[in-house]
Amino acid sequence: MSSRPLTRAWVVNAAAAILATSSVARATVMGKGPSSKLPTLGWNSWNAYHCDINAAQFLDAAEAIVDRGLRDAGYNYVNIDDCWAVKSGRVNGHIAVNKDKFPDGIDGLAKKIHNLKLKMGIYSTAGTETCAGYPASLGYEDVDAADWAAWGIDYLKYDNCNVPPEWQDQYVACDPASTHVGVNGTCNVKDEPRLAPPGYDWHKSKSAERFTRMRDALAKQKREIVYSMCIWGTADVFSWGKDLAASWRMSGDIQSNWDSIKSIINQNSFKMHSTSFYGHNDADMLEVGNGISPAETRTHFALWAAMKSPLLIGSNVKNMTQQDIDVLKNKYLLAFNQDSKYGEPAQPYKWGANPQWTYDPASPAEFWAGPSMDGHLVLMMNVQDTTVRKTATWGEIPGLRNKNYFVTDVWTGKSLGCLGSYSADVEAHDTVAILVGNRC
Repeated sequence: MSSRPLTRAWVVNAAAAILATSSVARATVMGKGPSSKLPTLGWNSWNAYHCDINAAQFLDAAEAIVDRGLRDAGYNYVNIDDCWAVKSGRVNGHIAVNKDKFPDGIDGLAKKIHNLKLKMGIYSTAGTETCAGYPASLGYEDVDAADWAAWGIDYLKYDNCNVPPEWQDQYVACDPASTHVGVNGTCNVKDEPRLAPPGYDWHKSKSAERFTRMRDALAKQKREIVYSMCIWGTADVFSWGKDLAASWRMSGDIQSNWDSIKSIINQNSFKMHSTSFYGHNDADMLEVGNGISPAETRTHFALWAAMKSPLLIGSNVKNMTQQDIDVLKNKYLLAFNQDSKYGEPAQPYKWGANPQWTYDPASPAEFWAGPSMDGHLVLMMNVQDTTVRKTATWGEIPGLRNKNYFVTDVWTGKSLGCLGSYSADVEAHDTVAILVGNRC
């Protein structure tokens, strides 16, 4: 969603230990389900339609995903966001589907989506109402999870709005979504009296309990439902999200502008350690096709893919330019995001304009790299407003040496030859992306 009260989603993950209770053990099995191992690829309705949704839009999106080759590229979820229910309240204890918007019900729509060999997602909130004021799931987790499973739902985006007082946390964690962030991204008790003391265990927080209740409810179902928590990076979810979900939102809501993209990259650059297989930092829905420039589109998609965020398209697929579709289908970036051998995302290896480890929403880390089965993905981002020449030096990149390697341009697929380093003029707001392969 586009403002804090209108925010959302998250997914199911793993604990490796054998746990005592049967419900938690089943949740662990669910968390290790095949659909939760890698970041989710698909489409979400919010950025394109907000609350103005109907069944025809989802079928149009699904058909466009197929027709434009996105399903074949790996995008396989069609996800309903907020506003699908009757707003006046539950009916006989259940959330009622708005039949004016979905005349065949969610289950009828899901069958049509499944017939296109795609999967179906839905939305709710760990509060008393959704962010847009519709019935939510706190206290009704088992009922709602059973309904979604019966409807054929494959994915749940679970938001964090309208939390009643008795469910609010005793403390706050230091994060830009809910606290005053000071010098270099730090917080202090003078500015934030409710700041959690050092060593506080956020697994015991009420936020963790609220989201655990839905994890356990999903785990009771016979159908795998990928669990995506839209918790906006609050409650130090980075320390416990991987115990519950396939992904967790690591920031407030994205906006369709360059400053928002840079700010999320900056925040996430300090959180890469919390993710791997079965657990992913969700940097929010893609704004590809929503008015950002071609250079910003390349940077946005390249960094989201490299950070191994879920990649959920947030625009009208049918009307997207072929240039934007080609970015979304980039085989090298999708392969890195979906790599089945290397679960960890790319990491910053050099900040560039700023000193190392500088927290700066306007100028995040510019040099990123990470290993994959196909070689090292290396990104050089230009956050400046003018063209800048940048150089990737292999010896600075973890896992590489000062030797020669075969290098491929990720955007064109062309071989750049056998190189000992790589330099390029990077246009304003653009990102050079290369794949550093075998020694030569």
